[in-house]
Amino acid sequence: MKQTQPLLTLLLLALSINGVFSQQVLDKAYLNCQYEYTRKSDTLIGKTKDDQLILQVGEKLSKCYSHYSNQVDSINALPNGRRISGKMLDNAIKSGEFFKGNYLHKRMKAYIYKNYTQGKMTVTDGLSLQDYVYEDDLNAQKWEIKDSTKTILDYQCQMATCDFRGREWIAWFTTDIPVSDGPWKFGGLPGLIMEAYDKGNQYVFTIVGLQKVEDEPIFFSETYVGSKRFDKSNRIDFLKAKKRYLMDMGGYIEMETGIDLSEGNPPKIMRYDLLELDYK
Repeated sequence: MKQTQPLLTLLLLALSINGVFSQQVLDKAYLNCQYEYTRKSDTLIGKTKDDQLILQVGEKLSKCYSHYSNQVDSINALPNGRRISGKMLDNAIKSGEFFKGNYLHKRMKAYIYKNYTQGKMTVTDGLSLQDYVYEDDLNAQKWEIKDSTKTILDYQCQMATCDFRGREWIAWFTTDIPVSDGPWKFGGLPGLIMEAYDKGNQYVFTIVGLQKVEDEPIFFSETYVGSKRFDKSNRIDFLKAKKRYLMDMGGYIEMETGIDLSEGNPPKIMRYDLLELDYK
């Protein structure tokens, strides 16, 4: 995982000491897994964007989220967090790092809680200036286990495939870690999912590290944008809204705030689609 900036390290340390970012503790993790998450943001030229996902596994539930998005939320939890975030963004623009994507910003906005509530999945996600919460099915993939094997992080892994919400997925899991979990919304196999990718390699999740931990708290992460509360939605309605937002961010923001950011330009062409395609 990339090194944290010194200023950000001090901020996060202050948060942990002062308890500003304290949230409701749902469980204690005994396993912490880190995944590299890449997606093609332009399928025509193969442009990709990357993220680092954290999977915390506890006895009662698990939580998957973006390392970078969590850092942003940690800063925004501070009383003067908005001012700090604004200053960091301004510095990134002045240094030119903003235009290279080398600045702290949210990536995957979703926080995914499996088996919370029991037997279900809770997902919080954000669009523009508002965050949402919806319930999803737990272990919704219908896997077909194959004979193929390969080694990932020195663990013997076996292949499994499924059609899930409009995409064909290939996953590699290991029974050496008997945890029926994985990155994003994946789960339901007789071992930890170490890698998963769709048939076109538009979305790829690859484990890069895992550690046994003791009593690592699994928090329910709050929202610090918009109304500072989650609006309830359902998965399909949220995905439809997300698609509209990604196709016309300026128009979406104008609808919410009355501020026109388009400068008369037409909405951009979106050259990729969402992880889940069954909203169509």
